[in-house]
Amino acid sequence: MTQPFLAAAVQLNATSDHDRNWRQAEELIARAASYGARFVATPEASNFLGPHDEKVRRAETLDGPVCSQYAELAARLGILLLLGSFNERLEDEHGGEGDTPRRCYNTSVLFAPDGTRLATYRKLHLFDVDVSRQLRFSESATTAAGAEPVVVETPLGTLGLTICYDLRFPELYRELTDRGAEILMVPSAFTETTGRAHWTALLRARAIECQCWLIAPGQHGDHDDDGLRHSYGHSSIVDPWGQVVACAADGPGLALAEVDLGRISEVRRRMPVASHRRLPLPG
Repeated sequence: MTQPFLAAAVQLNATSDHDRNWRQAEELIARAASYGARFVATPEASNFLGPHDEKVRRAETLDGPVCSQYAELAARLGILLLLGSFNERLEDEHGGEGDTPRRCYNTSVLFAPDGTRLATYRKLHLFDVDVSRQLRFSESATTAAGAEPVVVETPLGTLGLTICYDLRFPELYRELTDRGAEILMVPSAFTETTGRAHWTALLRARAIECQCWLIAPGQHGDHDDDGLRHSYGHSSIVDPWGQVVACAADGPGLALAEVDLGRISEVRRRMPVASHRRLPLPG
């Protein structure tokens, strides 16, 4: 059994200014490591949160500068580091102008304490909604969906990777748990409107249903994406009983909590819901 360890969910206020975003993320990740965090995770769109067409033009490969910066930082600090997501270049899909792709992936990348890449996850569920006049998004216009759930074993525990809108699809989290996930990751940029209504309720529900730890770093505040988005923040760490054990304040910052995987077996022993499932029915 892994010993308890300190984990950190980083809360950012990203824009289209890559250098500003990197300075903010680097400072907070280093601060978390200085407190003793062995696992640190950043939000969705950590490197860029601006106009959607520009997001596609600036997309990079997994070997590009963004991933290289995060890999080097993980190695320098000696931590397990999740780049919550970045705009990954989609090489085989092009528009009508030269070699410019029409869309990119929304991709999480996990780095080991020596900087090697442990896992890559491309967001499965895309945020195409028409909630109100003020809240209309079509993520699929500029983002391609991933194809596979991802579970990865690490020295600190087994992680199930998801991103933001995935949170609304409990079947994904059940699949990740069935594959052995102990810690569910939800890097996000939840909007103010949907965040106030649903964020904490959904986080707690997924943790309770799966009896897993859940770490959810988020974006906060306004972004320079043509006034389309104000992010809710409230980056959180939730235990397997559904208790929010850490939550970031407004603005850039950290949610820090000790993660004890022994809590999972304790909760599952007392309430063995996995063995009580009746669906799908036999035959």
